Amino acid sequence: MAEETFHGIPRNKIPWYPTIDYEKCLACGKCVDYCKLGVYEWDEQQGKKKPAVKNPYNCVVLCTGCQEICPSGAIKHPSKTETLEIIRKLRKAQHH
Repeated sequence: MAEETFHGIPRNKIPWYPTIDYEKCLACGKCVDYCKLGVYEWDEQQGKKKPAVKNPYNCVVLCTGCQEICPSGAIKHPSKTETLEIIRKLRKAQHH
């Protein structure tokens, strides 16, 4: 089970999760195998299997491991700087 909060902020308020560029994706499955939190699952369409981001909020905030192991560079995450700024604003809002 993924953590429900990140530093006291509801996880579903933090827009941190991977996206897949299917123009580049080789459907090798390294991301599916890598992520033990179940962010990815196989999706089958027209008889072809490809990885899909099925549980985006299971992604550990600021983790980019799957992006680093993707051989085709098909996986992207949001900007860490922007994400940290969003988290900072959310934390500030909680304390008012």
